[in-house]
Amino acid sequence: MNIFVNGTFDILHKGHLEMLRYAKSLGDHLLVCIDSDSRVKELKGLDRPINTQEDRKFMLENLKWVDRCWIFSDEEELEKIIELYQPDVMVKGSDYQGKRIVGEQYCKEIKFYEHTGHSTTRLIQRIADR
Repeated sequence: MNIFVNGTFDILHKGHLEMLRYAKSLGDHLLVCIDSDSRVKELKGLDRPINTQEDRKFMLENLKWVDRCWIFSDEEELEKIIELYQPDVMVKGSDYQGKRIVGEQYCKEIKFYEHTGHSTTRLIQRIADR
């Protein structure tokens, strides 16, 4: 079974790893798509990302749960990737329940992962406060 996850994955933390482990447990092949640097700036502000898209991609590709990682620049490109991949399951954070999900029409099932309370934004703030 093909599993799909997307996000920024700027500074990897325990919440990311738990979610990726969960996603991989659902199938055989896990594709993770990450926002390009320019998209992260649009979504999160000019001081982000902390890690470049190539560094984020490298880190994800070297996790035992991730089989492949692609970079996307906008919603249209993300939707095309999902259409091409045809995932059996897409895993999204629980904060997406009841919201529009890009590419959902190309997935057999969407599973929502309950956030563990970890956040890259909070982690960056904690570091800055020190």
